Amino acid sequence: MNENLYELIRSRFPEDGSKPFLQVTIGENLLYGELENETSRIAGFLRSLNVRKGERVAVQIDKSTNAVVLYLACLRVGAIYLPLNTAYTANEVSYFLENTEPQLVVCRPETVVQIEPVAKKAGVAHILTMSAEGHGSFTDQASGAQADSYVEQMQADDLAAILYTSGTTGRSKGAMLTHKNLSSNALSLHRIWGWQEGDVLLHALPIFHVHGLFVALHCALLNGSMVLFQRGFKPEMILKLLPQATVMMGVPTFYTRLLDTAGFSREVCSNIRLFISGSAPLLVDTFNSFETRTGHRILERYGMSEAGMITSNPLDGDRAPGTVGYPLPDVQVRTSEQGVLEITGPNVFKGYWRMPEKTAEEFSPDGWFITGDLCEITDEGRVSIVGRSKDLIISGGYNIYPREIENEIDLLDGVVESAVIGVYHPDFGETVVAVVVTTDIASTSEAKVIAGLDGKLARFKLPRRVFLVDELPRNAMGKVGKAILREQHDGLFR
Repeated sequence: MNENLYELIRSRFPEDGSKPFLQVTIGENLLYGELENETSRIAGFLRSLNVRKGERVAVQIDKSTNAVVLYLACLRVGAIYLPLNTAYTANEVSYFLENTEPQLVVCRPETVVQIEPVAKKAGVAHILTMSAEGHGSFTDQASGAQADSYVEQMQADDLAAILYTSGTTGRSKGAMLTHKNLSSNALSLHRIWGWQEGDVLLHALPIFHVHGLFVALHCALLNGSMVLFQRGFKPEMILKLLPQATVMMGVPTFYTRLLDTAGFSREVCSNIRLFISGSAPLLVDTFNSFETRTGHRILERYGMSEAGMITSNPLDGDRAPGTVGYPLPDVQVRTSEQGVLEITGPNVFKGYWRMPEKTAEEFSPDGWFITGDLCEITDEGRVSIVGRSKDLIISGGYNIYPREIENEIDLLDGVVESAVIGVYHPDFGETVVAVVVTTDIASTSEAKVIAGLDGKLARFKLPRRVFLVDELPRNAMGKVGKAILREQHDGLFR
């Protein structure tokens, strides 16, 4: 049996090939009948570049139908797909490329000047470009490629993707996801969320992480559904598309922005059967306000790069605000003595790429993955995430680890040390604030610190505010009191 995820996806294609898969406002639509031919052609091109089973393909491009075809073609040839946030700088990308040594890098035409030198340094054989409109050297060279319909024979434990998640030490870790990890998770979600004939997905998420690429698209593909495929979240456009959709997935920011948009009403949402939220905590106030305005109770779920989706509030039953629901049917959860959530199941990743020691640290002696999230589990099995044992900041659905930012700030002239924290933000959930000890407050400024980080970190990681101080608060053991700092700056954006 071929465990290649693409085989599973292909088995669910609608018999009517004229049925639309990706419906875009600007750009080319993609029909289900075109998927087989297009992915075969791109698979043939990939094989001509010696992209074979187990080779890595790093992709940092804008959301487009062509980007989705490239992902599916990578599955076909057994390549390991490495999606990179389009906000990452060349400085950040260089580490990913040196760590994974991909055979191929595909980037945006406007960034190739910055990406090409770091890719060559990492020994990448092929560096090609692709724009959101479908232009670029990848598209040009692939246009005449001979189709290759063969779907690589894969075992359940073979890698399908590597997703990078930042580490508390500042060194990113590549979570290795297998074909079984992705297929088992997709099948579970398709079932428990009650996907049905005629469902239409409204998709405004990026496709370089679990939520937009794996959760949303895999569910739609398994259902043979049409996807209203938007490059980004623009509330006015979402209002126009909601009456055509039955399912919408988003981060909490999507829902707060809709509530702030004139014309957003119960009538606009009348065709929707399910709103799903994830990637960051959904505030109880947002949940309640959304229900009051629309009559819909948002279904919140919980997951992470290392395991896809782990828990979900029920489709039928009480969707309790402030909780992330129950474990998926094939997932087991428990808490450690310290209250940290630990999980096991077919969705749990294989380990961190080329980091056996780190992998060993993140698993319990009996093989359960230690998530690092503090939780409470009721007698009925409902899970609530009550905190994080690590200093993770989740801003607009993106994971940000303070240590990575602190490392860069500490290299700036005049900086003695720094502490980066997350504070409440009404739009993003949390945002980044830096508290900096400097040798000369008179010559150092907030603007200079932020300017000094420009180009070194993705923009979503840059501090929104920087405060200069003489010293940082510490406990008796000398550890920086970040809880104190968070309390001091909690009201900045309220």
